[in-house]
Amino acid sequence: MSATGLEVFDKTLQTTNIWLYEIMADHGPDRRVAWHMLGAVLRTWRDWLQIELAANLGAELPLLVRGAYYDRYRPRDLPATSRSLEEFLQRVAEEMKSTRPVNPEDATRSVFKVLARHVDLGQSAKVRDALPKQIRALWPESVGV
Repeated sequence: MSATGLEVFDKTLQTTNIWLYEIMADHGPDRRVAWHMLGAVLRTWRDWLQIELAANLGAELPLLVRGAYYDRYRPRDLPATSRSLEEFLQRVAEEMKSTRPVNPEDATRSVFKVLARHVDLGQSAKVRDALPKQIRALWPESVGV
């Protein structure tokens, strides 16, 4: 029997929990913090991508995560062309200010590791390569399955 009564909800809940557990493996057993980290990094990344790439990445995310990803999305308000690592991490930190302190670079590395492991490799390569070199450097070189 389905836990929620709808298979699509059960699947997205299970997948989202797997992602959160992987983030918690790096940052401790606080699901709320893991959820905020995931959303903060994804929303920051989304806003630095061209609209088409942002939509392509969104389509690869589990349904629950997709909701967090598109939360407060305003394509007309995309950031200026100056996009440094410091600005990216500052934005991640700002998104996570309602949780316990977490190093934004560590949070970004953890979320990138989860994405590298679970998002279609062709798609993640496209969106990863759209980021400035300094930010791409936070992407894991290899991820075990």
